[in-house]
Amino acid sequence: MLRILVVEDEPLVQQRIVRLCRELLGSSTSIDSAASLDDAEDVLRRLPIDVLLLDLNLQGEDGFSLLHRAIASTFHTIVISAHADRALEAFALGVLDFLAKPFPRARLAQALERAQTASRTSGRAARQLGVWRVHGVTLIPVEDIAWIQADGDYCALRLVNGRRELHDKTLDRLQQVLPAAFVRIHRSYLVNMHLADSLLVESGGRYRLRMQGGMELPVGRSRVQSVRERLL
Repeated sequence: MLRILVVEDEPLVQQRIVRLCRELLGSSTSIDSAASLDDAEDVLRRLPIDVLLLDLNLQGEDGFSLLHRAIASTFHTIVISAHADRALEAFALGVLDFLAKPFPRARLAQALERAQTASRTSGRAARQLGVWRVHGVTLIPVEDIAWIQADGDYCALRLVNGRRELHDKTLDRLQQVLPAAFVRIHRSYLVNMHLADSLLVESGGRYRLRMQGGMELPVGRSRVQSVRERLL
């Protein structure tokens, strides 16, 4: 069963979308709604969802800002907007579908079917992380990330090309949305095990994980066994 959040500031349109979703997906479908970006972010903080149905113009607020901030999440996004000229921009941020207003019932049915298929086949892991720049967001494929280090309320991403990027989510939050290949080896480190090389034992019983390229990272004692198993 899909869990859906409808973000739409026009009451009649919001009611129609919710009604159509219930008709298409069944009365037991979990559907929440929000009329502003603040309300939408509050729902996203409290509840896990599978599909976000997002309007781009919310009482003068740009729905894209919600899309940017939520880009590390695992839900799929369907944009419903009168601004069809922004479809390419939306698809560049990884949205699943774009419905231009006004839309027929059959078009929403097609988009929801696509969301159901995507949820069944692609799992819930993020495929890329968004990093804020002065003029927008840069998307980084997760396979390009070698490891992530906690840095206060932020995280430092170390990319395979050696570049360092700062991300505005905590290590715990990123661990929840990244693929299973990313393993916590230390309270401060999350590692892409596809790029790990070997486990080293030092004097005093301390352990370090050598990455491809030679960098060595500390391994917490309680995490040694799980790291060893992942290397086998």
